[in-house]
Amino acid sequence: MSLSTNNTVKIVPASQQHTTAGPYSPVLEIKAGSLVVISGQVAIKDDGSLFAEDIEEQSRHTLMNCERQLAAADCGFADVFKVNVYLTDLKNWPAFNEVYRKVMPDPLPVRTAVQAALLENFLVEIEMWAAKP
Repeated sequence: MSLSTNNTVKIVPASQQHTTAGPYSPVLEIKAGSLVVISGQVAIKDDGSLFAEDIEEQSRHTLMNCERQLAAADCGFADVFKVNVYLTDLKNWPAFNEVYRKVMPDPLPVRTAVQAALLENFLVEIEMWAAKP
């Protein structure tokens, strides 16, 4: 059983998933004193300009913006238990996952991904739910 650093998020040992599953957990058990929810983040700078044009860099900067918002609530990626990912093109899913795998710790959050029309020239938008002890 893998636990986050604050012991509020753990994998349910009896859960199973298919062998082709991506970087996510199928089921998590959450024990939280409070929840932190961040709204959809994109690869945007404080001045409103876009960080990058390609999916890898947009994914990286979007995750950095998520991390910054979580930190404002005294949380980090280890506290995240649910992630919603919105991509303009599901063909970008493998490239997004490569970036995502590098920053998200175990246990990996449960996750949903959908193709969606996004504002401006954004290729990815991410929202997260975190548990505080």
